[in-house]
Parts: sequence; structure tokens; C-alpha cells
Amino acid sequence: MDSAAWDSRYAGRELVWTAQPNRFLVEEVEGLAPGRALDVACGEGRNAVWLAERGWQVTGVDFSRVGLEKAGRLADRRGVRARWVAADLLGYEPEPEAFDLVLVLYLQVPEDHRRLILRRAAGAVAPGGLFLLVAHDSRNLLEGYGGPQDPAVLYTPAEVARDLAGSGLVIERAQTVSRPVQTEEGDRVALDALVRARRGGAGPLQGAAVRACSSG
Repeated sequence: MDSAAWDSRYAGRELVWTAQPNRFLVEEVEGLAPGRALDVACGEGRNAVWLAERGWQVTGVDFSRVGLEKAGRLADRRGVRARWVAADLLGYEPEPEAFDLVLVLYLQVPEDHRRLILRRAAGAVAPGGLFLLVAHDSRNLLEGYGGPQDPAVLYTPAEVARDLAGSGLVIERAQTVSRPVQTEEGDRVALDALVRARRGGAGPLQGAAVRACSSG
């Protein structure tokens, strides 16, 4: 989908997604000392706003101006501020090694686009900083519920780890994780790819607890 299609999808008054933060973001980041955060493909801003409420200085980037407008209104209602940047991620180059936390949540694009965007996002992680990716896993197509049905935009934790090779980030966790989904037919389970990585060196997040790297 291009920016016009996402503008159309975000055009309604209600949020397309819940206003609550992603469950894996909360699990992985809550309790860390706040610093500068970059939310890549931030959409309507739910995760960026949650971080801002916890003292992070957040930059949210998305190619949908309508989505960013809704993100700004959500931030206003919550009494926080964030910097919103309208940009196509294929051309966006964040400041190198400038962010203590870089998020890439549910960026579902073809492999060549994904590799370019993730390499640039990884380059924005500051010394001691964290990179967190969550996405619809390739296994979700046959084994899980919902999400995109195009295998070309789905991927695995191992593929993300290969995308990040040579970026200077150390993989701390690369795993397929389960996410409960409530439906009219009852509870279902979606499968997501989760990758957490860190750049070595001194930084405000250095010394944070590290989960054992595993694969699913």
C-alpha cells in the first residue's frame, strides 16, 4: 500500500488500531531509563505517545500525513509532545547513532525495501542503545491468525538477523512469539517475529537486562 492508500485507511475519526501500546514494546522497554527514541512507521502514534508519557523524547516517522495528524491529536489528548516527520522510509535517513531506542513495529514491505529500511534504522541506534522489531511472522500465514496474506511482505526473525548483519548491533533476542487475538469466533493466536538488538558501547541503556537469544 502506498501513502495515499494509508491516508484513506486512516481517514476515519476512530483509530484504525487501538490506542494502547504494542504488548511486546511494553514487555521489552518498560522500566528502561528514558532517552531519545525513533519510531519508524509510527502510524497513528500509539507507541510513540506511550513512550512520550514515560519521559522519552520521541520522533515518529511515517509516510501517511493523515496518520501523523491523528498521532498529533492523540499526543495532545494525552498531554505529551513528540516530533512527527512525514517521510517515505525508502528515502528517509535518520541521524546516525543518535537514538537510545529505535522501533520498527509491523513494517510489512518486500524484502529489498525491508533490508534498506532496517539497515538505516539500525544505523540510528546510539552506543548502548536498543533496536526493537516486531512484525507479522511468515509462519503466521499458515499457522496463525490475521495479518497480511501476501508472503512477500512477511518475514522471520532469522531474516531480520541477516538484514542486521554488519550493522554493529548484537542480537539479544530473535524469536517467533505468540500474540492472543480476540475475535467473534473466540480467542485466536497470531505469530509475530520479534528481534531485539543492542549496539555496544557506553550509553544510558547500557547494563539493561538482556534476554537470552533464542529462535522459534
